[in-house]
Amino acid sequence: MPTVSSEILIQAPAGAVYSLAQDIEQFPEFMADVQSVEILEDNLPRRVSRWVGVVKEFNRTVTWTEEDFWDDEQRRCTFRQTEGDYTQYQGEWEFHEDPQGTRVYLRIDFEYDVPLIGALIKGILQRKMQQNVEAMLAALKEQAEAG
Repeated sequence: MPTVSSEILIQAPAGAVYSLAQDIEQFPEFMADVQSVEILEDNLPRRVSRWVGVVKEFNRTVTWTEEDFWDDEQRRCTFRQTEGDYTQYQGEWEFHEDPQGTRVYLRIDFEYDVPLIGALIKGILQRKMQQNVEAMLAALKEQAEAG
């Protein structure tokens, strides 16, 4: 299963960045690749949500339902798709205090099987997923540092 990951340093307190990341319904307002997020169940530390992502290069949307587990003590979130367009989709967010703010790490393991999809398309998809992870972190950084 392909894995993409990235990390970023955000010049804001870890608690504030963690809280911003938990406010997933606001993601479409500042993340270009997220069209919508709807919370279906909110019984923290467990949350279930329906996502619609935009893949502009392919002029298509990707939808999935995701189950998140938020660990406030460790400032960590693990997530996995329960249904949707991906064959498999799971990962984690980590938020670590840093002398300059917060170091945020995001990892996504995914599989997107389409019949007759070639190796070239799978390579493009992996690059797009990597760009998406980096764009999500950059958008979170911009939002958190703006206050």
